Amino acid sequence: MEMTATKVSLAGVTISYRDSGGEDPHPVLLVHGMGGDGHTWDRFAADLVHQGRRVIIADLRGHGRSAHTSSYIFAEFADDLHRLCDGLELRELDMVGHSLGGYAVSLLAQQRPDLVRRVVIEECPLPRRTGDPIPMLSRRLPTWTELWHAVTSAVRHPRALIAFDRSMTTSALQQFRQPNQQWWDQLADIEADTLILVGGPGGMVDPVKLEIMHAAIPSCEVIRFKTGHSIHRDRYRDFAAAVMPFLMRD
Repeated sequence: MEMTATKVSLAGVTISYRDSGGEDPHPVLLVHGMGGDGHTWDRFAADLVHQGRRVIIADLRGHGRSAHTSSYIFAEFADDLHRLCDGLELRELDMVGHSLGGYAVSLLAQQRPDLVRRVVIEECPLPRRTGDPIPMLSRRLPTWTELWHAVTSAVRHPRALIAFDRSMTTSALQQFRQPNQQWWDQLADIEADTLILVGGPGGMVDPVKLEIMHAAIPSCEVIRFKTGHSIHRDRYRDFAAAVMPFLMRD
């Protein structure tokens, strides 16, 4: 699969993205999680292109070939994606985001319901609501299968580990520990058909908050998997079997 790699300056931040091109009224924007880069989506992107879809893969700020910055506020990740869509003159699109990328696409779906037709949110850690206790991170050790996929992914795309700005880790943990009631209040503004993917043991989605999120989004479906946090990497066939029909349906 050939994709055109481009860097653009968006409000002073250099963002790298790849674009398959092609005629598609609803391109698919794929957004990776924290610590990775856009290459995590290569297999799924190739399958989408084979189905005739235009695919755009972004590297978030501080990741891949995008610039490191002095600030990694969650809303800024969504703002970068928003500016990228505007720069590409996209009128309506589908989005798939994993983990931090899932949070970013959820924000964009809230802010621009006219832009987002369908959104897939994979294993996004949900923010605190006002009054919620501070969340505890999972202590489960990864399975051998998950370790194997993680190691082989690092071998294939070592740049993701090298390029990642580790300074954002502290900022991200602090933000997930702070209440964000506004995000919860704006879930009802999402007009896109929404698919939430949740992993099993080792996943990062709180089940109580998941039910609240599910009820708040007008058109929302939840699919649960037995794998951990990276469903599209560790159980690709199951992931594709769930997401491809969702993106391809009339």
